[in-house]
Amino acid sequence: MYQIIFDKKVIKFIQTLPIKHQRQLKTYILNLQEEPRPHDSKFLKDYEPYRRSDCGEYRIVYRIEEPTKTVYIILVGKRNGGEVYQQLKNLLS
Repeated sequence: MYQIIFDKKVIKFIQTLPIKHQRQLKTYILNLQEEPRPHDSKFLKDYEPYRRSDCGEYRIVYRIEEPTKTVYIILVGKRNGGEVYQQLKNLLS
C-alpha cells in the first residue's frame, strides 16, 4: 500500500468544493493507495515523472516515488481549458 501526501494547496482547494465532489475526489485519491497507476493515468508530456488522472470534472496531478511507496498529490483542478496545466507550470517554475 502506498502512502499519500498532499500539498497544502490541494487540501484547501478540495475543501472549497461541494461535498459531493469532495467525496468523489477523496475516494479516487484513496484508491491511489492501492493502485497508483489507474487505467486513465498518463505521464505528463514535458513534466515527467508527474502523472495526471481524471476524476469526474477534475484533474489530479501527482508523482509516484517507488522506493518509499509514496504518492505526492501536487495539484487538483478543473479539467476545463488549460487552467490546470498553467497552474502546474507556475508551480514547477
